[in-house]
Amino acid sequence: MKTPTELAAEQAAYWNGPGGKGWLASMERIEQGIGDFGKAALAAANAQPGEKVIDIGCGLGGTTRTLAEAVGLGGHVLGVDISEQLVASARAHRVPNATFVAGNAATHPFEAASYDLVFSRFGVMFFGDPVAAFKNFQQALKPTGRLVFVCWRTTQENPWGLVPVRAAAPFLPPLPRPGPEDPGQYAFGDRARVERILKEAGFSALSFEPLDQLVFMGKSIADILENAGRFGPLARAFADATPEQIEKAKAAIGETLKPHETAEGVRLPGACWLVTARARGG
Repeated sequence: MKTPTELAAEQAAYWNGPGGKGWLASMERIEQGIGDFGKAALAAANAQPGEKVIDIGCGLGGTTRTLAEAVGLGGHVLGVDISEQLVASARAHRVPNATFVAGNAATHPFEAASYDLVFSRFGVMFFGDPVAAFKNFQQALKPTGRLVFVCWRTTQENPWGLVPVRAAAPFLPPLPRPGPEDPGQYAFGDRARVERILKEAGFSALSFEPLDQLVFMGKSIADILENAGRFGPLARAFADATPEQIEKAKAAIGETLKPHETAEGVRLPGACWLVTARARGG
């Protein structure tokens, strides 16, 4: 079993390497796919003028900019992401009341008891030691502060991710299966695990709202197949596959997606948790 330090190092290497590059290469398609989930989370966060906010896993800074608009020039948003590449792109927007930091949010020295809101759109599932990470967020919040994030539920509840991987799997080198406590895209799918993590970190008044929406995967099957190796689990599998294996895998993906292709693109069901909680004194 890997230590939390080893897991954190793996995540840093991935997001500062192929993960960050893949996200940049696929950012328009990714935003179309997850944008509505993010809007629901931002609405639940309800950032107010003058508030101080932390945006965990801010990526290219889209949610940070929305939060910055909400808090106005009297407030401030700190966007944190482990990927230097993504933070560099976020900084290029030059938001006057936002600061972007490249680093590990789990250990970042946030100013204690200073923030009204800790927010994240799909950025909290990748910590080597999630309890320690959320304890760090807890100490950064004011006693009345709040936590709001959106995360994927289980793999089985997300056909948009499962269907292509399952179709391609017979033709590709096997991917390692993550352990139940390992970081990853679906690491927060188990509600009981997330509740345990948040309670151990000191949060209270936990709320879990299921969000179920169709996820945009591409304009067409051809578009999906062209981008299949750029980001996500298929990118990892394609990296170790031969051209022949990749060709067979793409053909299988295309066949399994045919029933889902429409004039408006290809969409499959997606399932998330919208999680809210309060700081100790909230």
